[in-house]
Amino acid sequence: MSATFDVNERPDYDDVLQQIADYVLNYRIDSDEAWNTARNCLIDTLGCGLLALRFPECTKHLGPLVEGTTVPNGARVPGTPFRLDPVKAAWDIGCIVRWLDYNDTWLAAEWGHPSDNLGAILAVADHLSQKRIAEGKSPLVMKDVLEAMIMAHEIQGVLALENSFNRVGLDHVVLVKVASTAVAAKLMGANREQMLSALSHAWVDGQALRTYRHAPNAGSRKSWAAGDASSRGVRLADMAMRGEMGIPGVLTAPQWGFYDVLFSKTNKDQKLKPEDQRRFSLPQPFGSYVMENVLFKISFPAEFHAQTAAEAAVTLHPEVKDRLADIDKIVITTHESAIRIISKVGKLANPADRDHCLQYMTAVPLIFGSLTAEHYEDGFHNAHPEIDELRDKMEVVEDERYTREYLEEDKRSIANAIQVFFKDGSSTDKVAVEYPIGHRRRREEGIPLLEDKFRANLATRFPAHRCDTIFELCRDQKALEDTPVSEFSALFVI
Repeated sequence: MSATFDVNERPDYDDVLQQIADYVLNYRIDSDEAWNTARNCLIDTLGCGLLALRFPECTKHLGPLVEGTTVPNGARVPGTPFRLDPVKAAWDIGCIVRWLDYNDTWLAAEWGHPSDNLGAILAVADHLSQKRIAEGKSPLVMKDVLEAMIMAHEIQGVLALENSFNRVGLDHVVLVKVASTAVAAKLMGANREQMLSALSHAWVDGQALRTYRHAPNAGSRKSWAAGDASSRGVRLADMAMRGEMGIPGVLTAPQWGFYDVLFSKTNKDQKLKPEDQRRFSLPQPFGSYVMENVLFKISFPAEFHAQTAAEAAVTLHPEVKDRLADIDKIVITTHESAIRIISKVGKLANPADRDHCLQYMTAVPLIFGSLTAEHYEDGFHNAHPEIDELRDKMEVVEDERYTREYLEEDKRSIANAIQVFFKDGSSTDKVAVEYPIGHRRRREEGIPLLEDKFRANLATRFPAHRCDTIFELCRDQKALEDTPVSEFSALFVI
């Protein structure tokens, strides 16, 4: 009998890990558009977190694990009195940012919300800034935060362009964990070996399943999953900084690596050539493309594939609001991703179920002319049976052009159209919206509304004079970039 054995020759780090590490450690951002968009992304993300603090189901998760814990130079959680260690602070910030599904979005073969990484970035930067000041050193400034945001967006977004984790049942927060790990390690001062070690542990972790995002199991974990992922990124970066050895072949190891264990089904679905199977596709180098093209949720706290449907529904509201009982059917024309991810029939069990239902997010603005976070709550839903009555009259169909242009690099549309048909044979026009107001193509129109959204969110938590101070600072690119992170975070303490 012949003996079997493993050849124990330790490999070099996988190429994808090296590309990410070299980007984070060496790339210099020279895009004014990226820096300016990062500033707008920062204010929008923080505003979403402040608004979420109105919901007890969110705030019950916040604060130290051991009540009364005091953390020297603890990171602040915006809108709260909490000062926490960076790992728990990242969890809390990530939780509030994502709770209402109102922060930015990236859509490609995979989707996600790159500003989820702010939990890790702000927690680490605030703690390190306070620590440096205590040691008589210069603190990190907000330009460091914006740089980390641009890089985290880029890592998450480029990995999402052609690699579909959802098709193998994995949640997109795996990319939050990887991006948060990379930028947290950079902020901590990692060298290349430490960076590679940290990244390898982010990939070797057991990854979250998408079960909690889909019927019939959709639930509130989707609102804190990103906070959990960004928090884990901080922990893994800290471990690497303490000298934890890496796992060089984490992606490519035969039988035991990420590709073979968790990713092979995706590649079979994509019908890649055999020599390319079980590998990530990186169609472009890392730069600042993702931040420049990121999608803002400006008008509606809704899953992004439904943003244009909600906008079309608001347009139709005046025409249908007094004829609800006369409606025969409603046809929603959409793209394949929306059908696969958020088209639902049957009972919706909770707010997290409703804000991921295309039909619900269309019915509410058709009836009421708006869509807010409160519209997903049990009390509102139970008080308005006409919402589900309209859902029962909806037909969802795919437009192949919408599906194609959703993925085209020069378009990245997220199109939906709505047409309402009445029992007497009449109908409304077919109202189509192909690019949401938060799209790069509508930046000039969208940014003033994004600033209005930020001011309104600030007012839910702070007195007028504090709102004015924060808002004016955040509108001034140079002043914001030069502000120490510790001073900026202090503005958001209750």
